[in-house]
Amino acid sequence: MVTTGEGAHEAAPPRAAHQTASAGDCAIVARGLTKRFRGGQVAVDDLHLAVPRGSVFGFLGPNGSGKTTTIRMLLGLVQPTSGGCDVLGRPMPAGLAATLPKIGALVEGPAFYPYLSGEANLRRYDAADPAADPRTVSARVGAALERVGLGAAARKRYRAYSLGMRQRLAIAGALLGPRELLVLDEPTNGLDPQGTREVRSLIKDVAADGTTVFVSSHLLTEVEHMCTHVGVMRSGRLVTQGPIAGLRAGHAPRVRVDTPHVAQAAAVLRRLGLAEVRATAEPGEAERVTALLGEHAPERVCALLVTDGVAVRGFTVERPSLEEVFVSLTGEGFDVDA
Repeated sequence: MVTTGEGAHEAAPPRAAHQTASAGDCAIVARGLTKRFRGGQVAVDDLHLAVPRGSVFGFLGPNGSGKTTTIRMLLGLVQPTSGGCDVLGRPMPAGLAATLPKIGALVEGPAFYPYLSGEANLRRYDAADPAADPRTVSARVGAALERVGLGAAARKRYRAYSLGMRQRLAIAGALLGPRELLVLDEPTNGLDPQGTREVRSLIKDVAADGTTVFVSSHLLTEVEHMCTHVGVMRSGRLVTQGPIAGLRAGHAPRVRVDTPHVAQAAAVLRRLGLAEVRATAEPGEAERVTALLGEHAPERVCALLVTDGVAVRGFTVERPSLEEVFVSLTGEGFDVDA
């Protein structure tokens, strides 16, 4: 069953530099998905997407990049202008009736009655689902609350819930029945660090049970902590997608040498053929040299520095962060903390 903050409903193989999963192995496949609004605004432009089954897929991009519109099209809440998509092996929106009972979704934040308890809210939510069995509602509501860690707060009024508890209750509503796919739009938006950790841990637990989790976020750090795969959106277009490890592997790591012999170390690295050698020896700053490691073995680089008489205080291989990968792909960044 799908939860949205507004409650509004409208009724080629995937392309990617790091695409590895075939359509049959995917929980979500989009082919040329496009949405144009009145006035010519293009919210999503020719999207080719593949979300492997069993993955935690981070759908990453700045606010306004087309993430929520894409989710609405995937769930049949918005009709695409062109293109199509399959969710859990069925075309959407034609397969809505058969597919939606297998999907739990939270789109644009939770919406519950403030004066009802968490348990009472879930009962009302469950009653709106035509596929739900009213004979098992007590067991299912109780199990969902326990799963998200709200069993002890089941009788507490929703208005007294913290933001983290509210997000967990919304996820509990998405998990009232067995789900093959969980779709979460900005699940940590507005949460404090503790609430963020709670939701992150819950997502990992749900994924460990075999559910595919599709997480939309504008927070790079959250995607790095939670996700196995990522798709990067910018201005309505998909920039890249694939396993996070694979995206990083396509970007060379840097080596950092902490040493008082900055000029000598830089000369050694240049002689070895390392690129982008940068030395820092300004007053009040750490004395170090950095360079792209490329295909060089780090242990060999360190050994040659020592052999040439460079006093090595520290030697670090720094893998590119997801932020650095994003900037290299798009030429721009966005707020990674808020």
